[in-house]
Amino acid sequence: MYKAVWARMRALVGKVRVRAARGDAGMVTSEYAMGIVAAVAFAVVLYKVVTSGQVSAELQAIVKQALDARM
Repeated sequence: MYKAVWARMRALVGKVRVRAARGDAGMVTSEYAMGIVAAVAFAVVLYKVVTSGQVSAELQAIVKQALDARM
C-alpha cells in the first residue's frame, strides 16, 4: 500500500506542475517584451551619455594615453 500511495502522490504532483506551467505560458511573452523595452531604453541612455562631448573627450584621452604607454 505504501508504494501505491507514493505512486498516486507523484502522479498528482506531476499533473499540478503541468497545469502550472501551462498557466504561465502567456506571461512569458510579456515579460520578454518588457525586458526588451528596458534594454533598449538603457541602450539609448548609454548611447546619449557616451556620445556627449565631455565623455567622448575623456574616452579619447584614455585611449590615447593607453596607446602612448610604454611596454
